[in-house]
Amino acid sequence: MMRVAQVFSLLFLLDGSFGEYQPTWESLDSRPLPDWYDRAKIGVFLHWGVFSVPSFGSEWFWMYWQDHSSSYVDFMNKNFRPDFTYQDFAPMFTAEFYNPEDWARLFNASGARYIVLTSKHHEGFTNWPSSYSWNWNSKDVGPKRDLLDLANAIKEKAPHIHFGLYHSLYEWFNPLYLKDKAASFHTNNFVVGKTLMELYELVNNYEPEILWSDGDWEAPDWYWNSTAFLSWLFNDSPVKDTVVVNDRWGKGIPCHHGSYYTCADRYNPGILQNHKWENAMTIDKSSWGYRREAKVSDYLTIHELLTTLAQTISCGGNLLVNVGPTHDGRIPPIMEERLRQMGFWLDVNGDSVYDSVPWKHQNDSMTAGVWYTSKGDVVYSMVLTWPEKNELTLGSVVTTNTTVIYMLGHASRPAPLPFHPLGSSGVVVTFPPMSEVTGQWVWVLAMTGVTPI
Repeated sequence: MMRVAQVFSLLFLLDGSFGEYQPTWESLDSRPLPDWYDRAKIGVFLHWGVFSVPSFGSEWFWMYWQDHSSSYVDFMNKNFRPDFTYQDFAPMFTAEFYNPEDWARLFNASGARYIVLTSKHHEGFTNWPSSYSWNWNSKDVGPKRDLLDLANAIKEKAPHIHFGLYHSLYEWFNPLYLKDKAASFHTNNFVVGKTLMELYELVNNYEPEILWSDGDWEAPDWYWNSTAFLSWLFNDSPVKDTVVVNDRWGKGIPCHHGSYYTCADRYNPGILQNHKWENAMTIDKSSWGYRREAKVSDYLTIHELLTTLAQTISCGGNLLVNVGPTHDGRIPPIMEERLRQMGFWLDVNGDSVYDSVPWKHQNDSMTAGVWYTSKGDVVYSMVLTWPEKNELTLGSVVTTNTTVIYMLGHASRPAPLPFHPLGSSGVVVTFPPMSEVTGQWVWVLAMTGVTPI
């Protein structure tokens, strides 16, 4: 018997016809990855919603509170009246300091080439005036405005940055979803009446070039009508030529289907992958949303962030750096600082990142903490730690009689750095005095005329 969800998948396409990409994973996976995404390398993720009001524990606040997690229950008992509900947080989600133009300028300064803003998290609250989320959206309650107007600010202030949206397929406590779940997902009233309609609304109204799907894991892809929606997205949507999607479109789909793979949160395999992938990670080590109780030690240092960047880009991934705005619309200062520090580093060393491709070796065979990328005839080595006695040994590089080595950000550039080969076993490069180098973290060598061992 054909599943009810499959019937809806066929009926939901208005004219019943398909274009170049059929609603099958085999056909959808044949679509080439739009070139801009691999070239961009760096993105900024924003987790923002009603959970930003309690700003305690994590963005899963509502679920953990309802599951009677002791720290969340204690927090509520100490700070709120006994009959307080999660919905009572929504009017406190005020966003009075939210200035999308300022955010766009910050993202531009960070060196990001794309951003992904939360449109709806698992709590179901939509950050735009959705026609399918009555009185549980940012226009009806809380901010009283469309928070996705960041799309316009990006186009005006930073047009080279690609705008994207995160969207959760499921909602923890939506009665329609819970009823479908109770029917083992052989009905999909929630999908065809709400979450799928939201996706069409988002694409048609905001034209995101990234759709970052989540909340898929409890149900198979046929319940979510994933392939039918993606067929429309790739064939007929206003972003059909440039949009990219991740891999979270149903149970068992992550790391198997999608324009690029995320596989799991903070995915960082450390080796070259066969398919384009992304490391979606957080500056706050424990949460995607803002936490008021976080300590300085809970945040990545800039060296830790750049280490993750080097590892990710060297292995062919993109880095999506998450920050959690506050309920009143601010990027917390420590998160802003990390973004600006990353941007400063990219201003100096971006040649080793943007438009780069993995080299023959991803990391060095002799010295730990050295990661490679390449572009044309240039090989870049990202060095995480300044070498002792200013001498770096590279075991994966063989020099030739045309070898030239520079350091990006070296004040005396284009003067090349001295080096001496170790036969067929590598090369020793002499670093300049640190006082002559722009930047304090992760130094990059640009090498031409070298070959891999």
